[in-house]
Amino acid sequence: MTVKIGINGFGRIGRLAFRRIYELGAKSNDIQVVAINDLTSPTMLAHLLKYDSTHGTFPGEVSATDNGIVVDGKEYRVYAEPQAQNIPWVKNDGVDYVLECTGFYTSAEKSQAHLDAGAKRVLISAPAGKMKTIVYNVNDDTL
Repeated sequence: MTVKIGINGFGRIGRLAFRRIYELGAKSNDIQVVAINDLTSPTMLAHLLKYDSTHGTFPGEVSATDNGIVVDGKEYRVYAEPQAQNIPWVKNDGVDYVLECTGFYTSAEKSQAHLDAGAKRVLISAPAGKMKTIVYNVNDDTL
């Protein structure tokens, strides 16, 4: 079964997560990004994905539509919803897990908005206050 991911925040961390999931998806259908939420236009998001000043040029074809970005012919819907509880990606796109990459929903209380909107799980990309922080190859075996 494919795990469908929604990325909330398409800044440096959100784009890096997209790149990695995209690479994994080329080898397996176990995980895929299906939607992105960011207040920036799809045109700008496509440009930032294609031409990353730290990680280099994205190897695939990247373009924008009115409603999303297109990577190698596959369209990823882009929402511009400032309130996590109002993002309709669970209903519209079947999102299972949310990668929280905005830096705004960094506590259990705040990230609850994603769960209230129907997501099964939320992975916060920043230190999350009182919640356990997992660092790969340091303490990931504690999951």
